[in-house]
Amino acid sequence: MKVLICYASTEGQTRKIARFCADTLFAQGHSAEVLPVALADPIDLAVFDAVIVAGSVHLGRLQAELSDFVTAHGEMLNGMPTLFLVVSLAAAGQDEGDRRDLDGIASDFCDRAGWSPGATHHLAGAFRFSEYDFFKSLAMRYVASQHGQTVDPHADKEYTDWSALSDLLRDWPAPKAGAG
Repeated sequence: MKVLICYASTEGQTRKIARFCADTLFAQGHSAEVLPVALADPIDLAVFDAVIVAGSVHLGRLQAELSDFVTAHGEMLNGMPTLFLVVSLAAAGQDEGDRRDLDGIASDFCDRAGWSPGATHHLAGAFRFSEYDFFKSLAMRYVASQHGQTVDPHADKEYTDWSALSDLLRDWPAPKAGAG
């Protein structure tokens, strides 16, 4: 299977997740092309068997360039196996309100783009203090404190569950009903 992994990353965790997906799929015998969404067009999706789209939530939204890509290719994406990975620090917590908000963000994104992904999964992101300026570092420390997290503003902290992502990719894409 030939898979396109198209992503938008603000601070680098979604890029790291995209690379992990490619490495995992390659280890399973598939081929994968990883492209930042800003470099993905023009592209012929017909040369791929499946597509993973990954983006990160910041201030309640996914990246605009990710939306542009999905909107432009929605018809083609709707006709093939797709996986939507939504990366957010909120996915690291257990708050049901945060989970509902993330589901709403993903659903609104897909509705606006005219895309019905085969599956949507939320992945926990990371605090990337090495990428933050002073003010963002202060804001992110406040966010962490509001969720009971202790963070070191001099060190990055990852929450992504790599094992769960590996398991997800092992079973994706699920065989079509009646296939086999």
